Amino acid sequence: MDSQELVAKVSAYLPPEDLPLIEEAYRFALEAHAGQVRKSGRPYLEHPVQTASIVADLRLGAAGIIAALLHDVPEDCGIALEEIERRFGVEVRNLVDGTTKLNMIARRGSEKVEDSHPQADNLRKMLLAMSQDVRVVFIKLADRIHNMRTLGPLPPQKRDRIARETMEIYAPLAHRLGIWRLKQELEDLSFRWLQPDDHREIAHLLEVRKTAWDRYITYASRVLKDEFQKAGVKADISGRPKSIYSIYTKMQKYAEQGKEFSEIHDLLAIRVLVDEISDCYNALGIIHSLWHPLRGQFDDFIANPKGNMYQSLHTTVIALEGKPLEIQIRTHDMHRTDEYGVAAHWRYKEGAKKDIGFEEKLAWFRQLIEWRQDLTGTDLVESLKADVFKDQVYVFTPMGEIKELPRGATPLDFAYRIHTELGHRCTGAKVNGKLVQLTHQLRNGDVVEILSTKSDRGPSLDWLNPHSGYVKSHLARDKIRQWFRRRERAENLERGKALFEKELRRLGVSASGIEIASLFDYDDLNEFLIAIGCGDISAHQIGPKLVPREETVSPPPTAPKRPAAPTGIQVLGVGDLLTHLAPCCMPVPGDEIAGFVTRTKGVTIHRRDCPNISAESEKERLIDVSWGQSVRSYPVSICIKAYNRVGLIRDISTVVSENKVNITSISNVNHDDATASVYLILDITDIGHLSRLFSRLERVRGIISVSRIAGDR
Repeated sequence: MDSQELVAKVSAYLPPEDLPLIEEAYRFALEAHAGQVRKSGRPYLEHPVQTASIVADLRLGAAGIIAALLHDVPEDCGIALEEIERRFGVEVRNLVDGTTKLNMIARRGSEKVEDSHPQADNLRKMLLAMSQDVRVVFIKLADRIHNMRTLGPLPPQKRDRIARETMEIYAPLAHRLGIWRLKQELEDLSFRWLQPDDHREIAHLLEVRKTAWDRYITYASRVLKDEFQKAGVKADISGRPKSIYSIYTKMQKYAEQGKEFSEIHDLLAIRVLVDEISDCYNALGIIHSLWHPLRGQFDDFIANPKGNMYQSLHTTVIALEGKPLEIQIRTHDMHRTDEYGVAAHWRYKEGAKKDIGFEEKLAWFRQLIEWRQDLTGTDLVESLKADVFKDQVYVFTPMGEIKELPRGATPLDFAYRIHTELGHRCTGAKVNGKLVQLTHQLRNGDVVEILSTKSDRGPSLDWLNPHSGYVKSHLARDKIRQWFRRRERAENLERGKALFEKELRRLGVSASGIEIASLFDYDDLNEFLIAIGCGDISAHQIGPKLVPREETVSPPPTAPKRPAAPTGIQVLGVGDLLTHLAPCCMPVPGDEIAGFVTRTKGVTIHRRDCPNISAESEKERLIDVSWGQSVRSYPVSICIKAYNRVGLIRDISTVVSENKVNITSISNVNHDDATASVYLILDITDIGHLSRLFSRLERVRGIISVSRIAGDR
């Protein structure tokens, strides 16, 4: 593309007086990049010109086009920003400066190693840039689009890194900005490099069916247009293309349900564009009177817009030849917003008109900056991926204000989304007027009311337990952790020590504190306990860490090689012996164990803290043993203390069954104080398995405590 082609493109929407400055910027970039070439061997100028062309597709003003043309000039050509400001003005200078900083941080980040996260600084800077002038991000997305289009000449490792970063960060960012056109292309280009075989397979499937599908869409559109004309509804009707990556995600979802490619109901799609909102609903009525709608396949995003400003009616009907057909209905203005997202509203800021709601539409950027001030490195990246760049649910406050949360969010996530203090003081919640548990998962359209206390009691540390399901969002988790970090060091140490000892007692484990701390990469036991006390480490993470590692130590060259004993126990220092687990202490992988050589039954395996081992007088019959690699289950006795009620045993059995644990024995004892003790013997694979089960059992209504006990009770 040369200057004339670019000017012709922007002249379709920019006033004539802007064109000479754009031509001057083209000549300036041409001179600055003279002699520079890309990895492909093509002139370097091709990149900024194509970037400017993509920015023009978003209909940005002259300043945005010029900044796109010059975005690599300061860094690659050594031309000062002051020179750009002198020739093109302070607005262009600021846009070029912001884009240049993003590029520099991205390149520095990719060179960082070990403890730093290569995306973190890039993301933080991008968020700051968005809060100040979102056009910087438009230019950055356009820059990334062209780089992805020309990724082929790069080395495979660098190509994969860029493609993965694009898929994880830039495509979701385009989605959050509502720029469907860029989001779709970024996903497809990334998918092409990350999963080339899947990309080729789907492209082939589409090519084989393209002719038949085009014929069907043309025929269905004609039928629909005739019906609209009879009803006096003016509409533009066209086929809606599905991207290769969106089809891939549909195929994955359907495969989980045992369905085939041919069963995906929205591969065939039509878009209907009308003038007014009332026409959208009139068109919907005509469609549903013509073709039967599929149950559960209607969404009204006009009455309930998405967080990225997307509005449309979605319906799927059984159309011609009994085939399912997806139809989207929207106004022309809604379609422009879908195509260009926030960029569609930015034009009002640059022109005579002003979109009064524009600042509100970007408010989530600024709130994002406030949330992320305390996060660095991997925490920042993972938090953004989880809370911003994943599927969202949209719920309402009692006053009708819409709030956006990550899918699977709970009332606690909602409370922290409203205000940090409301989260800290939350005691309960109502969803659609009904009391729910704080672990209740919110759905689109729910109206959520938070119940809170006036006392300064603060959050519960159990809210951070990943098995409890209290919070989904990193925002809520971060705020809870910050609250505990602010507590006194001595208080955190005391709390951490109590939680640590309670967890060991609960699991029936005897182990050195410093040994367990080392499993979490802590050299200082107190620092480890403080981390538990302030919530950085959950006590429930201890069990899984105690599971023996998969590696085995190679025996000395002189030692004979022995296979694992049938029980999966490795007997050290002697020949192969029959082993069995002691019923008195019932050890499981993760426990420290010792072997006792019997006179007739081989080796009995005990926990090292078993009273029978401690009291053994013939110490010479004790031998060293270790857990082998055999995968099997082990019997474990547990005791559940609970308030006695109807259905208690049923609820316990359900939880145990859902966690794929077998119950080999169950009994219960009722007490005079309206409580009961339920004793179970379970088949458990390791300590981590037991810890996860305990966490889920503790959430059953009425349960007071769950603990491991000796086998003989």
